Amino acid sequence: MFGRDIGMDLGTASVLVFVKGRGVVLREPSVVALDKNTGKLLKVGTDAQLMLGRTPGNIVAIRPLREGVISDYDMTERMIREFLKKLIGFRLFKPRLVVCVPSGITEVEERAVIDAGIQAGARRVYLIEEPVAAAIGAGIDIAKPEGHMIIDIGGGTTDIAVISLSGIVESTSIKIAGDLFDEAVIKYIRRKHNVLIGERTAEELKINIGCVYPRDEEKVAEIKGRDLMTGLPRVFTVNSTEMLEAFEEVSSRIIEAVHSVLERTPPELVSDISTNGIVMTGGGSLVWGFDRLVSEKTGIETHVADDAISCVAYGTGKCLEEINDMQDGTVNLSRRKQMG
Repeated sequence: MFGRDIGMDLGTASVLVFVKGRGVVLREPSVVALDKNTGKLLKVGTDAQLMLGRTPGNIVAIRPLREGVISDYDMTERMIREFLKKLIGFRLFKPRLVVCVPSGITEVEERAVIDAGIQAGARRVYLIEEPVAAAIGAGIDIAKPEGHMIIDIGGGTTDIAVISLSGIVESTSIKIAGDLFDEAVIKYIRRKHNVLIGERTAEELKINIGCVYPRDEEKVAEIKGRDLMTGLPRVFTVNSTEMLEAFEEVSSRIIEAVHSVLERTPPELVSDISTNGIVMTGGGSLVWGFDRLVSEKTGIETHVADDAISCVAYGTGKCLEEINDMQDGTVNLSRRKQMG
């Protein structure tokens, strides 16, 4: 009981933690704030995110994960440790940890995740591929001998996979996801309005008026930024049609990746997918009209899973029930007993 097993969706944008018997108990941004001079960790998660772009010279707010993998090992380990401490405090028995990783992860990156988990206080670390966890969390029975396609759009990576018999048949992991949508907004507004806006403003625009498919009715938002000609603050409006333009390149690259996975998938499984439909998960799938865009471009009915942001965390949570059958560092579910 004391060494409660924990599932972690260690994402580029946010960390979700699932504790056995309690569900998703923590949902925090993957941000760490520290004092540059002393190296002291000041804040993690939401408190650290509020400091992004607003800190004095000696305090830096950093995101230790980039494009789905660890870019700053030391900070990732400290962040995981803080989150574990928040959840379990001081425990005699260390928890076992199941962590989600992108399907295209290298062995070196795998090792880094396992080591960071152990250093942060886990007894054992097991890995599971994000699209598999997302499919389980979305309620798909992956043990059946039929094909399911999952598109998981996170902050740093988009994982697209065809799953059958508890294993991945075809997949791709591309470093094009939520963060690139934010960057696209910043670049577009700079080019079209000659105004510089920050990451937080770009993300708010993406959530509130962003779309990758023409909206039924136009949406408008008023934002503030810095005029690049005068250097002074400027207030102006942006509409959803402009957002559609800004997102066009990023969304079309995700659609291309979906096509390439479908092209490599065995025909029997493609016919299963056209019957079962495509399921989308992850925060990026919530950009307005993404399911419509995928449906139109593939001719296959597509829907966004309920609670798309938490699917991976719930899937990881369900894997905790099978933890005794998992090998340390297991990535491919087909290496172990099929999930009932």
